Amino acid sequence: MTGRSLPLDPTAVTTLLCDADGTLFPSEEPAYAASADVTNRFLAGLGAERPYAPDELQRMTNGKNFRAAATELATGHGRDLTRADLEDWVAEEKDAVTAHLRTVLRPDPEVRGPLERLSGRFALAAVTSSASSRLTACLEVTGLAPLFDADRRFSAEDSLTEPTSKPDPAVYVHAGRTLGVGPADAIAVEDSVNGARSAVTAGFPTIGILQFVPAADRRARAEALRDVGVAAVTESWADAERLLC
Repeated sequence: MTGRSLPLDPTAVTTLLCDADGTLFPSEEPAYAASADVTNRFLAGLGAERPYAPDELQRMTNGKNFRAAATELATGHGRDLTRADLEDWVAEEKDAVTAHLRTVLRPDPEVRGPLERLSGRFALAAVTSSASSRLTACLEVTGLAPLFDADRRFSAEDSLTEPTSKPDPAVYVHAGRTLGVGPADAIAVEDSVNGARSAVTAGFPTIGILQFVPAADRRARAEALRDVGVAAVTESWADAERLLC
């Protein structure tokens, strides 16, 4: 267990810090589908005995970006990556996934509606492990870009001096400092265990959201989110709106 999120008290909150993949849009499954070819070629170079299906890769690395996953996979195979090699793979995977997500994601009124209403009360910020270009593409094709100003988008891949990934809390710490908000002013919203761990460790009260978690996985995900310290778990953005307003 990481810790315990502070209790939710929306009365003084000015800002919602929203994870992106799996929280604002259902990008995780198509992202892993697009990433699988790149990841398996990467693994073959490490000497992996077999390729992995997209769902296997998702279970292994959910909530982490490709940079963190590649580093972890290389370590598991007893290999050290040069920085140049890692950057080449990161760039290739980012381009493949971003192009695919542009073709499959669509606006979702069950997300857009509650977020538009919440934006009337709270400032919205996006806090993601993914690259900024991928975040921008996803926000554009889902129609959410107008709700998240460019200076309120934070990427563990691009916004930090040294790229990292959730569950490292660095991107949440950076977002809080940049926006001038702390635990009394902001609430995080996360769908993954690694993401929730990142937000809770950074000190932010955190809501777990199951909007895009497959129905068969929801009970286990809710328990896992509570185990890492979220203050509440909601089924959807509509439920999150009711909790916050």
